Amino acid sequence: MRRALLLAVVALALADAAVGRFVVEKNSIQVTSPEELKGKYEGAIGNFGLPQYGGTLHGWVEYPKSNQKACHSFDQFDISFKPKRAGGRPNFVLIDRGECFFTEKAWNAQNAGASAVLVVDYKSEPLITMDNPEDEGKLHIENITIPSVLISKKLGDDLKKYAERGDMLSVLLDWRESIPHPDERVEYELWTNSNDECGPKCDMQMDFVRNFRGTAQVLEKKGYTQFTPHYITWYCPETFVTSKQCKSQCINHGRYCAPDPEQDFSQGYDGKEVVVQNLHQICVFKIANETGKPWLWWDYVHDFALRCPMKEKKYTRDCASDVTKSLGLDIEKVNKCVGDPEADQENEVLKAEQDAQIGHGKRGDVTILPTLIINNRQYRGKLDKVAVLKAICSGFEEKTEPAICLSEDIQTNECLDNNGGCWLDKPNNVTACQDTFRGRVCECPIVKGVKFVGDGYTHCEASGIGRCEINNGGCWQETKDGKTISACSNEVSEGCKCPAGFQGDGGKSCEDIDECKEKLYCQCKGCSCKNTWGSYECSCGDENMLYMREHDTCISKEGTTTTVGWSFLWVIFFGLVFAGVGAYAVYKYRLRSYMDSEIRAIMAQYMPLDNQEGANQHHVAHADDI
Repeated sequence: MRRALLLAVVALALADAAVGRFVVEKNSIQVTSPEELKGKYEGAIGNFGLPQYGGTLHGWVEYPKSNQKACHSFDQFDISFKPKRAGGRPNFVLIDRGECFFTEKAWNAQNAGASAVLVVDYKSEPLITMDNPEDEGKLHIENITIPSVLISKKLGDDLKKYAERGDMLSVLLDWRESIPHPDERVEYELWTNSNDECGPKCDMQMDFVRNFRGTAQVLEKKGYTQFTPHYITWYCPETFVTSKQCKSQCINHGRYCAPDPEQDFSQGYDGKEVVVQNLHQICVFKIANETGKPWLWWDYVHDFALRCPMKEKKYTRDCASDVTKSLGLDIEKVNKCVGDPEADQENEVLKAEQDAQIGHGKRGDVTILPTLIINNRQYRGKLDKVAVLKAICSGFEEKTEPAICLSEDIQTNECLDNNGGCWLDKPNNVTACQDTFRGRVCECPIVKGVKFVGDGYTHCEASGIGRCEINNGGCWQETKDGKTISACSNEVSEGCKCPAGFQGDGGKSCEDIDECKEKLYCQCKGCSCKNTWGSYECSCGDENMLYMREHDTCISKEGTTTTVGWSFLWVIFFGLVFAGVGAYAVYKYRLRSYMDSEIRAIMAQYMPLDNQEGANQHHVAHADDI
């Protein structure tokens, strides 16, 4: 009777609180064959197993002739989904919904060698999230490692039709866009509970905290992530506030409640004690965050689970205070944050938690414990260290991921295989292939402050100041007799041009110009021309003569040089004199003309000229004609 009443109270509370909505998290399913079904479809990610966040999985689809709902072991039907040869493409199994838990279907398919499960809905409806059953202990939930996806009845029926016909079905499961990746920082939340007696889910939750704690703290300390813990509570319906059940499960007069850990009011801990510990853990995070050390929450939760377990009757406020003090946090500030659980008033911290449970934007309501939210999208699948890290890594903008996201345990470096199909300068060990969590990116690099430009696949060349320091800017360069000539110039940001004395494309080759043969220089009388690499030498026939390259002529080394110089100066001097005299004459003429015109204008006002009288008479004649 008491249990029934408790369930009624919980049901009413949850129904009353469900003002938001539950969002089904999805991934992309691309059918690559047969031709008639090619296209992209949606699938609902199952909340168990290990979805490949940030990645893809390509495989063949099989629809078993027996055990089509996968409610029994496939060994009984001598069916295996293992690839027929090593290194073969993995096999996905198409399974009908119904008769048994989703997790049981996935477990049986995994044991038969399947790499993924596609569950076909049994009716035409919006996709739902496949979750764990309440009684999950016997189903080895923690051991399911393959991803599971629910697909629509229409897509499932089409796939089954072609499979039964013997056609080859190829499907690509794609989780690369399941989590947004807008920038270089990932924000994530963990909705959890301090209760350690809730069965396999609590065990999985504590295993995750223990295994992920170090990674989470490193990411937080280096600014790659921003983590926030949350705790689910509900309020007791007003009708039941004074009942024994609500009083034992709620604090602040029925405003914040949690279920009885043992589902038995006569023994063990009450739900209100769980709420108080949840509140204490929120306040620990709040105070740690104010001191600039939010990562201490992970240490507190880990230590509290070890030092204050329910089964040892240590799940108390005193034990919580001892753990708080051991981490160097101000217990008085934490207690002030917790407030008075018996007060008939709102608790600001827990009220904020209840408000945060309601979905907003593309994030739905938080109704499943534990729930991980990454960049405002709910994570689906097992709380496994590597799987969660992959999901977090998929939330970084490409090329901003921390080094841990590019480790061999997390992803495959595609640049190691044929350089990812990107441009490569082997002699200088410069490549356009950049490894990212989602795969490689072919993008011309920046080397020693010099940016390369190009398509990244077939061509990249250095550009801008300093480009000639990197592989000579991709231009021609050659050395002869200790002299190096280059077609690259730092004065221009791109391109190659053969220097003076050479001709060619500047990129692959530059050839010496024979100035003597081409008769480009050294054409003065009596001059002797000799071609050199990149230039020429010209000498006068008379040793008393000096060759002037600028004027391509020979002049005397003695007085002639001075005479020529002074003659040139006299020419310039007299030229300037004549120019000055001419300018003065023009000025005088212009001034006189201007004065004459002014005088005539003044005189015209007092003594009309003959031509003006004629004009007036002409004007009057025209007026008479009118």
